[in-house]
Amino acid sequence: MSDTDQPLNEVIKPRLGVSACTIGEKVRFDGGHKQSEFLLKELAQWVTFVPFCPEVKAGLGVPRPAIRLASIDGQLRVIGSKKADLDVTDALVFASDELVEQASDLTGFVFCAKSPSCGMERVKVYLQSGDPLAQTQSGIFADKLMKCYPAMPCEETGRLNDQLLRESFLCRLFSYARWQTICQNGLTAAMLLDFHQRHKMLLMAHSERHYRQAGPMLSDLKAQPLTELAERYIQLVMDGLRVVATRKKHTNVLMHLQGYFKKNLEKVDKSALTEMILRYQQGLLPLTAPLEMLKHHLRHYPDSYLQLQYYFQPYPEALRVQSVI
Repeated sequence: MSDTDQPLNEVIKPRLGVSACTIGEKVRFDGGHKQSEFLLKELAQWVTFVPFCPEVKAGLGVPRPAIRLASIDGQLRVIGSKKADLDVTDALVFASDELVEQASDLTGFVFCAKSPSCGMERVKVYLQSGDPLAQTQSGIFADKLMKCYPAMPCEETGRLNDQLLRESFLCRLFSYARWQTICQNGLTAAMLLDFHQRHKMLLMAHSERHYRQAGPMLSDLKAQPLTELAERYIQLVMDGLRVVATRKKHTNVLMHLQGYFKKNLEKVDKSALTEMILRYQQGLLPLTAPLEMLKHHLRHYPDSYLQLQYYFQPYPEALRVQSVI
């Protein structure tokens, strides 16, 4: 095993930033919370939560008047939902700037949906009169954080109820955790290439376009400074993994992997594997079924390239989504 190698079953614990209310902290304007069952019951043992509440940081108190985004004289402001003369924009912007600086070592972030401070998208914007506008946008803190750390995997609680979006987020979160680990050890060209080799099939399953762009990007590592190349590369990978992996895409990867065994498997084993992949494609089996058969064949016919692939276990097996992929 080389110095860059990491065993596939090694789990790196991401530092996951969260809107504090999503893990049960009673920091909302009404003194309540917006606890996420997925975060607390399924993800908690695999990550280290780092809670943030920009509104409390801004000194708005608990409980506090409800606030919302408003367009006033062409400028985005944060005002009271029932008290239009209450303007907390400056305090919230200042607090958000401080929290963004504190988020530099995070692996990812899960925001509270619809929040004027933490909503990742589709946060309503109103006129000062209270009438809603057609436009929506991100909350003040969420917008600043995502712009400051564009490669950081981010999601919000509502979207995580969609299993395809959840799977995409988990792939990004744990892939980014592995990336942070090699960067902390001092990124070298060899480490960068090793990371790419190990994530090829995973990237292909999410976006073949990004997969085809990543290889040429690394074809000449001396053409530009490694740090600049690395930033462009990991942004490309995170953008690719953000694309949801469908049954059609997974089937393409599974058929590709099957080709590595064409010289080893007996005809009956080839037929059985093909049938299982097709049954998965038709929605009759979960993804784990053909994956387990491929891993079985890999144990009998080792392949140094396939044994590196995080496609077989991109994140802890206990979190594997089976019902739709």
